[in-house]
Amino acid sequence: MRLKRATQAGEPRCSAVEAMDDTGPLLTSRPEGRNGHCGWRAHTKDSKAVEDLRRRLKYFFMNPCEKYRARGRKPWKLMLQILKIAIITAQLVSFGLSNEMMVTFKAENQMTFRHLFLKGYKDHTMGSYALYTKTDVYDHINYIIHRYINLQNLSVSNLAYEEVEGEYTPLSICQVYYRSSSIDPGNDTFDIDPHIDKKCVSVYPQQRLHGDSLPTHTNFSLDFKRLLSVNIYLTLKTINLQTVRHHELPDCYDFNVTIVFDNRAHSGRIKVDVENHVRIYECRDWNNDYLLLLFDSVVILACLTSLVLCTRSVINGIQLQFEFNTFFHAYYNKIVSCSDRLEFVNGWYILIIVSDTLTVAGSVLKIGIQTKFLTNYDVCSILLGTATMLVWVGVIRYLGFFKKYNILILTLRAALPNVIRFCGCAVMIYLGYCFCGWIVLGPYHDKFRTLDKVTECLFSLINGDDMYATFLNLRGKTYMVWLFSRLYLYSFISLFIYMVLSLFIALITDTYETIKPVSELQAFIAECRDQPDSGRYQTEDELPTCCLSSCGCFR
Repeated sequence: MRLKRATQAGEPRCSAVEAMDDTGPLLTSRPEGRNGHCGWRAHTKDSKAVEDLRRRLKYFFMNPCEKYRARGRKPWKLMLQILKIAIITAQLVSFGLSNEMMVTFKAENQMTFRHLFLKGYKDHTMGSYALYTKTDVYDHINYIIHRYINLQNLSVSNLAYEEVEGEYTPLSICQVYYRSSSIDPGNDTFDIDPHIDKKCVSVYPQQRLHGDSLPTHTNFSLDFKRLLSVNIYLTLKTINLQTVRHHELPDCYDFNVTIVFDNRAHSGRIKVDVENHVRIYECRDWNNDYLLLLFDSVVILACLTSLVLCTRSVINGIQLQFEFNTFFHAYYNKIVSCSDRLEFVNGWYILIIVSDTLTVAGSVLKIGIQTKFLTNYDVCSILLGTATMLVWVGVIRYLGFFKKYNILILTLRAALPNVIRFCGCAVMIYLGYCFCGWIVLGPYHDKFRTLDKVTECLFSLINGDDMYATFLNLRGKTYMVWLFSRLYLYSFISLFIYMVLSLFIALITDTYETIKPVSELQAFIAECRDQPDSGRYQTEDELPTCCLSSCGCFR
């Protein structure tokens, strides 16, 4: 934010006192001076105090380069911000590579568990993997048990069983069911006790099964009329060795795998899914990488220094704002408007303060992750990613020192109020379509099944993505739903793509056309006020023809 108003590039600007309202009797305006600056003549005895404050205000709103030319003050904050861009980006890249390896390792192990423990599993069948007969359920449970017992002879991975005090952790099979029930669909009668019970049995890795029947071996039977779900729990250990290629020490992983047979719908279709929870910890004889810890400490120190300097600048601006307000009230008997007072709070400094705070918090979490005290990669990624984004956005401020690049900042600043008001109106229409699509089309279309899916689907339609597939999936429904879906989708696409989106672009374009700098050629041409039909654009050769035409020669 600047005290100076957004003007066309190259237009003279006034300082804080010079740009105030001229309606009061204590200020008189005068034409531009020799250097093209705005002028106000203050009717006050103490003109030196006015000039001193004006000079202080003008210096306060100078950019770092102008301050260096004015007082020779080195732009320490500018140099520090440039340093921060380099080290924060390097830190983010380092953490991003580590995080990518961790996420990839988890995802690939998740796929491994599905192939190992789900009978006949194919990569594309996870959403539709389900069982329909009692025999299939028992066969799949037995299959999981046998695969678990023979895991180390089957898997190409370095998976191992978990040991607690020298004893392997068993595989647990738990069934969740209603306490009692009596259901007779033939007579349309039922009697269900809604209390839920849970029963579990354990199978150890050293155990050898005789025969293939789980109920015979463990006295474990399922009452499918009461059954809600069967959950199989197992814990496996492994080491992520791919980090060695990036000169990082490997991490040890505990995978707590849960295989769920979901029968809560009691529709005759038992859905099967594999869930996976990971615990990452340091392996034995593990040493910290002190160079990375030192680098993270340097980042924290740089951000804390920047945070202190920017906070001090914001405080100085607020103090100068109070001083200016007091001065203006005392000398001119005027109250400074709220918008003018906000000009003293530099928005770029606020952006840097937020970025520094996020970077410090993210770096502390990163150190905790590297030392294995913490394992929350997601929170650290959000903090460091947002901080880096704000740091790079802050580069626009320094590009604004050049007139050619300053046009972007002026356009965004001038268009923002209208854009916010326009988006507020558009969001109301958008939410109306979201709720309508969710309640009507949700039962018939996966993309409208939940409210968050509706918002994502409609937003993708605005950008022209996946239009035909959205229409196609609603074919074959009832005529009423099909007709409503066509009216709904056609009206939404027509309204938002051809009207709302076009108006949004027009707001930005109109603002740019208003504030873009006028070239010397265009300024020279603009001095001509003659209209196209004034007759003054005709040359001497064309004049007789025109005259003859006006005299009716061409009858």
